[in-house]
Order: sequence, then C-alpha cells, then structure tokens
Amino acid sequence: MRDSAILITYDKEDVVKEALALCDAAGYEPKKIIQQKFLNRAKFGLGEGKVDELKELVSSLRPDVIIYDEILRPSQNYNLASTLKTKILDREMLILEIFERRARSSESMLQVKLAQLRYEMSRAKERVRLAKMGEQPGFMGIGKFEVDVYHNDIRNRMNSTKAKLVKASKQRELHRQARKRIGFKTVSLAGYTSAGKTTLFNMLTGEQKEESPNLFTTLSTTTRKIVLQNLEILISDTVGFISKLPAYMIEAFKSTLEELVYTDIVIVVIDASDPFPELKKKFRSCVSTLDEIGVNHDRIVFVLNKSDLVSEEEIVEKVHLLGLKENKKWLSVSAATGHNISALKDRVHHILEDQPILEEKKQAAKPEIEINYED
Repeated sequence: MRDSAILITYDKEDVVKEALALCDAAGYEPKKIIQQKFLNRAKFGLGEGKVDELKELVSSLRPDVIIYDEILRPSQNYNLASTLKTKILDREMLILEIFERRARSSESMLQVKLAQLRYEMSRAKERVRLAKMGEQPGFMGIGKFEVDVYHNDIRNRMNSTKAKLVKASKQRELHRQARKRIGFKTVSLAGYTSAGKTTLFNMLTGEQKEESPNLFTTLSTTTRKIVLQNLEILISDTVGFISKLPAYMIEAFKSTLEELVYTDIVIVVIDASDPFPELKKKFRSCVSTLDEIGVNHDRIVFVLNKSDLVSEEEIVEKVHLLGLKENKKWLSVSAATGHNISALKDRVHHILEDQPILEEKKQAAKPEIEINYED
C-alpha cells in the first residue's frame, strides 16, 4: 500500500508530469496537487495564505507526507513541518529516497549513501540549531547532537564510504585498461531518465534487463558484449539524468558516470515523443551533465527514441529546434518496435571503424572522488 501525499509543485504541465513520476517512483500517491507560480518564498517556500489553506487540507486528507517539488532550506522545512505537523520531503530528499529504493549493486548503494550524507552535511549546522528549538515530525531525529559532534560523525561516515568508492573506481580503471589491451571498442547509453535507454540496451544486446516507465530504473552500470560485423563491442547502460540534479549527487555517482568519459561513443537517448518545451529542458539537462563530467562532444551520437509515437516530419522539426540539424550524428529509432535499429548499428560500426581506440585522459584517469565538506 502506497503512502498518501500532498504534492506542491509549479504550475507547468511538464513540471507537474515529472513531479508525479517522481512521487510514483518513490512509492507515494498524491491525493492533492497544489500548483504555484513561485515556490521560493522566504519563510515557508509558499506564501503564508497558502500555508493556511494547507492546514485545512492536511486536517481533512491526513497525508503521510507533503512533497515539495523544490529545494527547501532547513529553516523552511522546519517552519512547514512545525506548522503543518506533517513530514516534509523536498525535491532532493525525494530523489534520494528513489535512489535508495532503486539501488541494487553494492556500488550503487554506496553512491546513494554518499549522496545522502552529503545532503545531511550541508544542512547539519542549521538542523542542530533548529532541533534545539523543539521537536517536529520527521526531522531526522537529531536529538541532542552538538554541531561539532554531528559534523564529525557525518564526516567519518563520508570518508569511509568515499574510501570504498575509490576502491571501486580503481577496479573500474583496471577493467578499462584490460579492455584497451584486448582491443574492445566501447559504447555507452546516456540520457534523461525514462527516455528508453534500457529498452534500447535490450534491443541492441538481446538482454532482458528490467524495463520500466518509472524514473531511475537503472542506477548501476550494466555492460554486455555484442559483435557488429568484424568488431567486438561492449555496450553499457548508465544511470539516467534529471533536471535540477544537485552537483553533489552527480559527484556521488562519479565512479559510474566517469565511464562516459572513457567510452568511444556516447549514445544520448532522447524521448522524441515529448512536447518540445519538455524535450528542450531534458536535452539541455543531458548536455550540461555530460559537459560537467567532461564528455567530448565529438564522440556523442544523438538518438531520438520512440519514433513510433510521432511522425518523421515532427522528428525533423524537433531536430532543427534542438540545433542538431547540422550535426550528422543523429538518428531516429524505436527501441520498442526495432525501427532503424539496424541503421543505428551500422552508424556505430562506421564511426568505430574510423576511430582509433580512445586514449585515456591523464586528468580523468585519477580515481579519487573529490568531496567538498564545507557548507
């Protein structure tokens, strides 16, 4: 049985759609959606009049949680929870809950743990101050921690988790070196979460990996070998991106995402069926994330997936609006029906045959995961 929620989000259709998908992925069922133009008011995030309306809704609906589709400062979270007597989850905490539910491998569990600790660290000082003012629902159970004790406790847990992830990163580096010696070419699938990466991965490899319309079905990288004509290729499916994903979450998943830096081709999967404003937002989010981790644009192939749901004319128009028309490295496919999958394989084979095995970048080869412990 799912926990009930009141969802507070922006008054834009694509934002509401994504917020509902996040709620669903985290196991919450919104009983009421409140849409607002602004969610960054000083005291509560919301205006005080809207908070008074929320009190009445909470009294009648009795939700298990209130989900706030924006990043809340600890003081705003405290003010809302104290006033409404209900647990508050902001966007970051909601995504972390999804990550925790989706994590399967030991490495992805460590990555989620590191992200959770980083979230907690950035709010430690303010949480201790607020906790001393009185109890409130769901406020992390800080109790009588002093700031320095609390900081040191989080720091020690972060250092322990980080050391384990560095070990995993070094193991990945050894695997890359082994692949390079053997002569394997590598292809990685990337893109916005729920764009159809895993369905495409299954179509290309014959794998039966779990497919789902839910967000963040894939948190750990899965790699399989295929043969294209005379080439042995390793294809990897990676964690999906999402808008407004904080830098510390990207940092926590660095040991997984760094595979995109070393791969010979990055196939960025785009959901061609999205309305253009939503498509543009997701496209920008993907490109900015790839830029942040240092992926070379020359090695990117853009694949507009779900072509069975839209006309070819609409796809060409969206390609033009995204600025990809002059970029020859794009293709429309349907991972569900198999449309143009052979053409995609031919394109990948052609690019790889003309491309020397990727040299390791000296700077990127460092397995160390940098963490900024300051607020």
